[in-house]
Amino acid sequence: MNYRLAIFDFDGTLADSFPFFMSVFNEIADQHGFRRVDAAQAERLRHYGPRDIMRHVGMPAWKLPLASRSFIERMRDNAGRIPLFEGVAETLGALDRHGVELAVVSSNSEQNVRLVLGPDLAALVRQYECGMSIFGKTARIRKVVRRAGVRPEQALYIGDQATDADAARKAGVGFGAVSWGYAPIEALRRCAPACEFAAPRDLLGLGQAARKSAD
Repeated sequence: MNYRLAIFDFDGTLADSFPFFMSVFNEIADQHGFRRVDAAQAERLRHYGPRDIMRHVGMPAWKLPLASRSFIERMRDNAGRIPLFEGVAETLGALDRHGVELAVVSSNSEQNVRLVLGPDLAALVRQYECGMSIFGKTARIRKVVRRAGVRPEQALYIGDQATDADAARKAGVGFGAVSWGYAPIEALRRCAPACEFAAPRDLLGLGQAARKSAD
């Protein structure tokens, strides 16, 4: 399939933010009154979805926006500590050159996404739909597709969690599963992704297909 629009999740897909997330987790737990985690638990949490993490640490749903805001604020103040996954920068540049429109849909803030990407990469992204939302990612993916002027089947949402796959399915776009993020690829395969990527450079195939289509 030739995809004209590549929509990216951010944390765990473009940015390797899990180490930072765990470095501030217990501080945020103390601030908002849910359970701390030790190093062994932290590694298990890497493979949990948001709801599973909340159950594991005893966080009620009403605290999630507060805890998320605290994490986003800390990330803003420490953006220089958070790297992109190896190969992401080169891949985004190549996709843009090959005519694939880039977008980001994330529950993180647009400010944080831009800070971690840096000004040059951030300028390649045509659309940002970021921040916590009661409507979730599905509505945001649909909005990005509509603004891009492409058909849903020409768009791919690329992410690292089952919730990303669910949002893509509800929005009517394909889901691209990455193997380097939070969820293990075995779990994402159960979501029947349209594409699977073992490393960021594998995404270059999207750009090559788009270039051949244009030719």
